[in-house]
Amino acid sequence: MSRLGAIRSTRTAILAVTTAGLLVGTSLWTAPSSAAARGGGVLSTASATGGVRPNAYGELDCNGFSTIQHIVKPTMLCADVRNTVTQTRFYDNGWYIGHDEPSIRFVSNQPGTSDNVTYDETLGTDPAAAPTVSHPGDDITHYFELSPAPWFSMDICDPNSTPLLPCTPESDANAPHGLYPGGGSAFLELQFYPPGFAPFQDSVSCDGTHWCAALNIDSLACTASFTCNNRCTEPVNFSFLETDGVPPGPPSPQLADLATFTPDSHTLLMNPGDHLVVHIYDAKVKGGSALETRVTDQTTGQSGYAIASGANGFMNTNPLTCAGTPFDFQPEYSSAKPGDIIPWGPGAYDINTEFEIGHFEACTRITGQKTITEGTFTDTYYDYCHGPYETKGDAGSSLEPNDAPCYPAGDTHGGISAPDLVTGCLVEFKAIGDLDYDGSPYWADWPDSTTPDAFPSSFLQHQPTSGGGTYPDIQFVTDMSATENHCNTVTGKGCVMPPPGPGHFYPYWTLAKVGNTCVWEFGNMRNGNDFGGFREYGSVGPNTIGAFQGPVRRNPTSC
Repeated sequence: MSRLGAIRSTRTAILAVTTAGLLVGTSLWTAPSSAAARGGGVLSTASATGGVRPNAYGELDCNGFSTIQHIVKPTMLCADVRNTVTQTRFYDNGWYIGHDEPSIRFVSNQPGTSDNVTYDETLGTDPAAAPTVSHPGDDITHYFELSPAPWFSMDICDPNSTPLLPCTPESDANAPHGLYPGGGSAFLELQFYPPGFAPFQDSVSCDGTHWCAALNIDSLACTASFTCNNRCTEPVNFSFLETDGVPPGPPSPQLADLATFTPDSHTLLMNPGDHLVVHIYDAKVKGGSALETRVTDQTTGQSGYAIASGANGFMNTNPLTCAGTPFDFQPEYSSAKPGDIIPWGPGAYDINTEFEIGHFEACTRITGQKTITEGTFTDTYYDYCHGPYETKGDAGSSLEPNDAPCYPAGDTHGGISAPDLVTGCLVEFKAIGDLDYDGSPYWADWPDSTTPDAFPSSFLQHQPTSGGGTYPDIQFVTDMSATENHCNTVTGKGCVMPPPGPGHFYPYWTLAKVGNTCVWEFGNMRNGNDFGGFREYGSVGPNTIGAFQGPVRRNPTSC
């Protein structure tokens, strides 16, 4: 078992992928020429070897450690994994992957609550002033410094994913119980990306002023005994939400290329403060059903969507050969019962709202210049952050070998994006997360108001609904436990909350009345029921599946 934060050289390999024409086994992937075929392309012939063989570049392993393929986007945000045999933190090809995903899980025994859910939310707004880097806990801070991707989740059927057993869509019979490890499961994250730190290809933002969103489906190529295929351990399907529903590039792990991660003229762009309706459900498609994620911007009248169907280029991955097969992904469960969970995740995840954190450190200067090339796109980044958030430096650290990729304020990345608003690091290339908890997310730089001040305004999320009804129960969960070097994720010994960083802070969920309506907020909000602040996440123990996990409790009907 490797130490936390082991060096991750694969992820910084040169990425030379083109979008004009890719050889796929014995098949030629032809770049589409019309909007109707823009994202799916055309497989001109079937692969002679059974399934679509992976290209040299793609997304066979979301974490970037495939032994047969280089990753296209080196700053992917992936689903967390638990070793289902030892019940401990997961190592991908010997590297630990840090995750920190505080969430609310919505629970219901009602059929349909795990395959059809609607959220009503208002996006947060950044301060008018640019970020500052001088006083941690009091700095002007923007959303990209706090969370690279708030997301909504749902468990998905995939018989080619751990535990590699048959899965009947929309059936509670898939739930793990007793000696049965559960049906084959993948995990949907409908991720939202904040503005201000572009370009998306090797950073987190679509542009300098808009939010955008993408459908991510992560699978896992590990057996029930947790023997994993190191060539395609965590394959991911990805598509931006588009106004015409057509992926901008091939979404599959085998064929994803630079176009997949480049927003185009059809990518749904949302303004800070916009009011959204988000619908995640099993949609009717030709020949059957497939998962659809749709966002309707009530403020602008625009909508964008993605349908995870084989016809749109989505594929599940053969866990032995890593070849792809066109596949219609569907919700795994019917109800959102307490036992209906992703069987390989740390903690109870299914119908969750979450903020990904632990991926930004603001700096006054950066050092260690490097270059990354992705097809026709070449960019300069730096390894090390210096300043009030990183006073000791990470060179040689057993937790964070470096902070890469780092970019200077004003960087336009070769003229393809708006200038970066602050000098900062994403902590993605080696440590894969802020494992010493000294970055912006672990200080009290979070929203403390419904209007922006020095910090952004909070997201405002109404109670989610399914079939017109709300969810009667909730549970607070975070997988931050595995990032703590001295935390025993089985017994809970050595696990502390908040984590052991200089800011002594961890963001939390609050239910408050805003505009005569009960809404969920996230950050440092004290205008309602905060459920004890960070204490809402409970503790780690033998029955928490490796995570900080509070009890299933009644969802308050008033605030």
